[in-house]
Amino acid sequence: MLKGLSIKNFALIEQLQVSFDSGLITITGETGAGKSLLLGALGLLLGKRADLNSVKDSSQKCVIEGVFSVAKYNLKSFFEKEELDYEDETIIRREILPSGKSRAFINDTPVTLQSLASLGVRLIDIHSQHQTLEVTTNDFQFEVLDALSGADREIESYKRGLKLLKEKEKEVHTLIASQEEFTKEYEYNAFLLKELKEAKLKPDELEELETQYERLNNIEEIQERLSGSIAIVSSEEVGVSDQLNTIKANLSKIESYSGSLKELSGRIDSVYIELEDIYASLRDEFDKLEADPQQLQAASERLQLLHNLQIKHNASGINELISLTEVLQEKVAKTESLTEDIEKIKEEILVVQAQLDKVAGKIHEKRNKALPKLIKELEDILKALGMSNATFQASLELQDKYLTNGKELLTFLFSANKGGAFGELKKVASGGELSRIMIAIKSILSRYAQLPTIIFDEIDTGVSGEIAHKMADLMMNMSKNLQVFSITHLPQIAAKGQSHYKVYKEDLNNSTITQLKLLSKEERIREIAEMIGGKDISDSALTHAKALIQ
Repeated sequence: MLKGLSIKNFALIEQLQVSFDSGLITITGETGAGKSLLLGALGLLLGKRADLNSVKDSSQKCVIEGVFSVAKYNLKSFFEKEELDYEDETIIRREILPSGKSRAFINDTPVTLQSLASLGVRLIDIHSQHQTLEVTTNDFQFEVLDALSGADREIESYKRGLKLLKEKEKEVHTLIASQEEFTKEYEYNAFLLKELKEAKLKPDELEELETQYERLNNIEEIQERLSGSIAIVSSEEVGVSDQLNTIKANLSKIESYSGSLKELSGRIDSVYIELEDIYASLRDEFDKLEADPQQLQAASERLQLLHNLQIKHNASGINELISLTEVLQEKVAKTESLTEDIEKIKEEILVVQAQLDKVAGKIHEKRNKALPKLIKELEDILKALGMSNATFQASLELQDKYLTNGKELLTFLFSANKGGAFGELKKVASGGELSRIMIAIKSILSRYAQLPTIIFDEIDTGVSGEIAHKMADLMMNMSKNLQVFSITHLPQIAAKGQSHYKVYKEDLNNSTITQLKLLSKEERIREIAEMIGGKDISDSALTHAKALIQ
């Protein structure tokens, strides 16, 4: 509920601060006194766009602040989602700066207008005569029916299932589109993959292959040079081995004469041993050499194959070709498995649809049960409001397609006159009739759902006499469950208010300003008497006003 409202520098309001209680609150005042300004200020708190022209003094900022008791509205999850500090008593502030910029705050945390509007609709529901057209929409009619049906849990389950169904359907469409795209490339990718797999690529193979090719391709030169080297080492008398052996013999005879000669002798021994080892290795290398034209041909062809594959795929090496093979293998496998994946998800869709159909059936059953009750309650209230011949025809028809809140089409027809033709509300109901239908619906809703504060802005236009009393009684009954504001010109409704405020203008310091005042009992009597008989208040008007208040 709205506990307090503070307005500074807005239109004709210079400074206004007021507190509100629960129950039915009536607001009266002459036409043009500024009742619409209060709604305009509240509209800014609820997230409407700001207009610099609505600022009284454009050199000063405009500040509108509302204090709301929100404990009954189950809003903690909303505050968590918006990353806001939750307080049972929440303060909303809106500022319009002289520059024209607007700022909004919830519990002193800056918020966007979107966040403000999302919270606003949960706190205040403003109804003016032109807004009664909402009652003609199918969404609103379902909202009313569902309040009576008690199908909240099923509807939430249905919405979760519908969200899952749409995700699955989107997934299938994406896979089918991918399948069409991959199928076009499948044969080409499969050909490339086959070619690469047949090549039996090995990491770092190219370097070894090139070494092998170079050895086989130059085998004669290698043989010739190895043979010459072996001869140099092993030739008798002139070979390195014989010469080194002679040096070794000479040094062995004189090594006892000094330490350095002994050291040289030892070094010659080491060189001789190393030379013998080199000689053995040269012999081994030479013995292994064998001209093999077939092996050379195979190495040449393998090198050419790898070279061609690198050029074809613009690859820098074997490892890159191997990576490409893995990518192609994944693409081909994915294409081949897409059909299986699509069929699997289609089966999952059938399961979700079956579950949705089951939940939609339960919703339909509960709505069908609640529909006659809703029609009877509406017709009873409208009879009390002077529409004695008002009747409704309503039906629910199951559809094949999945709608946002079930699988039903709701037909809601109205006739205001006995024997009259039934038609859609927006086509056959007058503005006054829609106003009464709306207040009847809100009266019913207040008994079945936790509604936000409701503000009726002259929704009683065109109503008088006993009907006005009945409308006032409806508002009183509603106010037992929620806070109700009624901006009214009817004394019957004004008198029912547990709190009565008057909007008026006064001239102050050469400026006209709008004020809002909580009336005492005596002031209420005079205000209502004036509403009954005009400015010149008669004794009968006062007597009537007193009777209305009691």
